[in-house]
Amino acid sequence: MKWYLKVLKQYADFTGRARRTEYWMYILFNMIFAIIAAVLDNLLGLKFNQEIPYGFIYLIYGLATFIPGLAVMVRRLHDVDKSGWWVFISLIPIVGTIWLLVLLATDGTPGANQYGVNPKENFNEINEIGQKQM
Repeated sequence: MKWYLKVLKQYADFTGRARRTEYWMYILFNMIFAIIAAVLDNLLGLKFNQEIPYGFIYLIYGLATFIPGLAVMVRRLHDVDKSGWWVFISLIPIVGTIWLLVLLATDGTPGANQYGVNPKENFNEINEIGQKQM
């Protein structure tokens, strides 16, 4: 849950790098909350019409989380030393989406790259300092 909140706090931050854990935990919790929003729409009768299984709560949630989701995806691409413009590769049917998923699942480049320091190494250093102080 802390990763989900971290992404929301960096609402429109398209700079820097994001770890795989940060991205995929955000995706997991985002899917859970989207399903809950759709279920609430159905329970409260807030659907747009009978054919569409979601309504206003889902729409508001989706609009509120679109920008942070896009920002964390761009930061994730930065972690593998790719520009955020690589998001558009998903417009190529089938192959583009698969390639984007491969990029998002690939381990980040070790050390610093043109987008900043490695968040995994930075996170490990912070944890080691915290453990030494205890």
